[in-house]
Amino acid sequence: MSRRTTRYPVEGANSLWHVYKTVPFIKVVKNFAVIQLARYTPFLGMKNWLYRTFLRMKVGDQTSFALMVMLDVMFPEKISVGRNTVIGYNTTILAHEYLVKEYRLGDVEIGSEVMIGANTTILPGVIIGDGAIVSAGTLVHKDVPEGAFVGGNPMRVIYTKEEMQERLKF
Repeated sequence: MSRRTTRYPVEGANSLWHVYKTVPFIKVVKNFAVIQLARYTPFLGMKNWLYRTFLRMKVGDQTSFALMVMLDVMFPEKISVGRNTVIGYNTTILAHEYLVKEYRLGDVEIGSEVMIGANTTILPGVIIGDGAIVSAGTLVHKDVPEGAFVGGNPMRVIYTKEEMQERLKF
């Protein structure tokens, strides 16, 4: 399925020149400070508390954000992550795109018991289903089915949930 984003056209200069018409400057400064603190802290519970308290994100119990994870600075409240999920080192999760003639916003929903490999980029408007595995270095540009193993740039399904279950039988 294609990404679920809302498009907002702009006139004149590219949409990034309109950034502070779309999000308050003080919000960006606060979010940036919280995200930078969380990127470097080794305390998983503290990261989740910071994200829930200051960024208004939905973060499930026992979810782990590795070092250097970069969340959307403009709209982190559009990101939700289920329980017992691992977000790998240096992953970027975006809920916005500023383009030349428009900007787009979209919720990012990451399910429970998901494994996101290091250096992955997740674009706005995607849903990653429960139990999915995203290979390191993947560009997640569309939905990931529940239980699937995906990877690559562009992302493709490597194994479906059923194929994974068949491979894991022994």
